[in-house]
Amino acid sequence: MKFIDTHSHLYTKEFDEDRDEVVQKAIDSGVEKILLPNISSKYTQKMLSLCKNYPNNCFPMIGLHPCDVNLDNYDEEIMHVKKELLKKKYIAVGEIGIDLHWDKSTLEIQKKAFVTQILLAKENNLPVVIHVRNSFEETINIIEKYNDDNLRGVFHCFTGNINEANQIINLKNFYIGIGGVLTFKNSNLDETIKNIDDKYLLLETDSPYLTPTPYRGTRNESKYIIEIAKKLAEIKKISINEVSRFTNENANRLFKI
Repeated sequence: MKFIDTHSHLYTKEFDEDRDEVVQKAIDSGVEKILLPNISSKYTQKMLSLCKNYPNNCFPMIGLHPCDVNLDNYDEEIMHVKKELLKKKYIAVGEIGIDLHWDKSTLEIQKKAFVTQILLAKENNLPVVIHVRNSFEETINIIEKYNDDNLRGVFHCFTGNINEANQIINLKNFYIGIGGVLTFKNSNLDETIKNIDDKYLLLETDSPYLTPTPYRGTRNESKYIIEIAKKLAEIKKISINEVSRFTNENANRLFKI
């Protein structure tokens, strides 16, 4: 069985002491590809260095995370994204979106950054990787406004209900990223996911965050994607091999890797 972790932050400080070991353990566990969404310019070089060391396994994205959007350096950060896109080395524009969990006061500039990066993705024929936290309505409204045949992507770390899932599906070219929350006892996400067609689902860890059961409380790693796959197989009443097959197909279709 082979898996693709479509969302992992292996370049962050949480892995500074054992990054190579973590990557190798993931590969040994069957995670053949790890996709790396960026956060801001301060992480770009570490992310690219990781991809240089593992060119067949790690693949970079470029983008400004909504939690890192602020008035002080907004123009510089967006210019960084634009310049990096000219290098044609990225598989997606991400992680972008809207986060109203930590700071609602930045909503308008978050929206501006989100729209700008959506347009950059369309110009460069790249998918978008969307962060949504306490902001589904605001996020989906923007995507629906700019949606066309040249826009595609994934709503990362989906935790919503069936109505929200159907709004994503109705966009036609968007996927739903499923991570560790699926394994949480009281998330109720399993009730939603069991009713979603396989062709819209991707696997992700969001490591080092959202560690799946039974490892909750510890640092998340790409190798734990197997626990998410097991849970998805249980919910869908299919084999884990089948989960591997269709989630890999979906990831390859979206990211063209």
